[in-house]
Amino acid sequence: MEETPAEVYERREIVRAEGIRKTFSLSRKQRLIEKSKEKKKVALDGLSFTAYEGEIYGLLGPNGAGKTTMLRILATLIRPDAGDAYVAGHSVLKEADKVRASIGFLTSELKLEDFFTPSYLFDFFGKLHGMEGAALARRKEELFAKFGIDRFAEVKVGDLSTGMKQKASIAVSIIHDPSVIIFDEPTNGLDVLTAKTVTDFLQEAKAQGKSILLSTHIFSLVEKLCDRVGVIIGGRMAAEGTLAEVSGGKPLEDAFFDIYKRTVTGV
Repeated sequence: MEETPAEVYERREIVRAEGIRKTFSLSRKQRLIEKSKEKKKVALDGLSFTAYEGEIYGLLGPNGAGKTTMLRILATLIRPDAGDAYVAGHSVLKEADKVRASIGFLTSELKLEDFFTPSYLFDFFGKLHGMEGAALARRKEELFAKFGIDRFAEVKVGDLSTGMKQKASIAVSIIHDPSVIIFDEPTNGLDVLTAKTVTDFLQEAKAQGKSILLSTHIFSLVEKLCDRVGVIIGGRMAAEGTLAEVSGGKPLEDAFFDIYKRTVTGV
């Protein structure tokens, strides 16, 4: 059952972005690809939004809208040109270490080294998070069994299927049992069985009290998983609220294109 806005807003803020602006310099090749003479591209243009504890919040938008850039800022991988963001009360600018300790971050840009095995990589990243010995071994056994990685634990990543690589990436990203899970396009390019494993995991994580922020361009994924959604177009927040508030009683896809038309054309 979808919660009423009053029920949602009583929760503690878990992620808050305030006036985030980010620009990137474009190379000559990139300007040719984008058919632009501009030497800089505005990826985020004063973006603000709030996600609450214990919910699944979706950033929905077309490719190039700025979703991945926003998540990379939240994960402290890049710094905004202006504005600040807070994760579990910690500033991404001033308390990056505390932010990293609070989150599990998965992106399609995360490529596990082909030469190593899931078992080796799990131990390596576990130690980076300060886990060792019996605690690390128990966590590996738990997650490898959960995602069916145990039979492939000693197989080199380069020899794994795309789905198994994604499962290994998820396991590595949540080694430290983070309270906040940030996933960029979590089901993009996956077969239906692996995609189901990922969505089941996110629903289970929410049931355990985790807070989840995901980006996607897939309407059905938002409708299935998200309590609230922010629609990003051109680096700006075009609409935000519960699914009912954003969709206005329409299918989300239809509502999105209405929002897109109003945002782009002003009509």
